Amino acid sequence: MTDPTNALAIALFSEILTADQLVRNRLSRVMPKGMEISHFSVLNHLAHVAEERTPAQLAQAFHVTRGAMTNTLSRLEWAGYVHIRPDWDDARRKLVGISKAGRLARDTTLEAISPMVEELIGDLGPDKVRAVLPILRELRGKLE
Repeated sequence: MTDPTNALAIALFSEILTADQLVRNRLSRVMPKGMEISHFSVLNHLAHVAEERTPAQLAQAFHVTRGAMTNTLSRLEWAGYVHIRPDWDDARRKLVGISKAGRLARDTTLEAISPMVEELIGDLGPDKVRAVLPILRELRGKLE
């Protein structure tokens, strides 16, 4: 990399990593007690897809190891937020679905974080947020 490109890359990743850390800190402060960002993310995903997923599919969707996803799912199951059952067609696999308690926890978390998210969008302005989304999506696609 040439020096200007190197400096640009460092500035880009520095901003992304710092913004990520700041958003995570803010979210953690307003989320319901016991809810972690990884828990909410899985519950939100399951609520959106509206069908069961295997732990491997979830690990792939979140770009984490199967072990990390198994740990998250174990905690969610212990809390009663997901149901994990055998796949009747393939006994080697399990299927994960969101429970009623999981939907309630996800909805409660959304209500808790919405004011913070709305404030950030209000401060930046919806037009700026809309303008940056395609760039962030393209960047994510390149990194995948």
